[in-house]
Amino acid sequence: MKRQSVITRKKRGPPATGKGTLVGVRLQPDDLSAVDSWIAEQDKAPTRPEAIRTLMRQALKSKSKG
Repeated sequence: MKRQSVITRKKRGPPATGKGTLVGVRLQPDDLSAVDSWIAEQDKAPTRPEAIRTLMRQALKSKSKG
């Protein structure tokens, strides 16, 4: 019997960036423009997902203090 070789297939898409839970969110145009305006004001412009994470953390932190 001929020996079979194992061929590993390449995974499609970019590599995973984290093991957190994916939360999909739709933003209305006015909310999206507000996020984009906030991003434009930052010294080092974050991506939209990072901006939303940062804004969420700030809101949760200020809620717990007050």
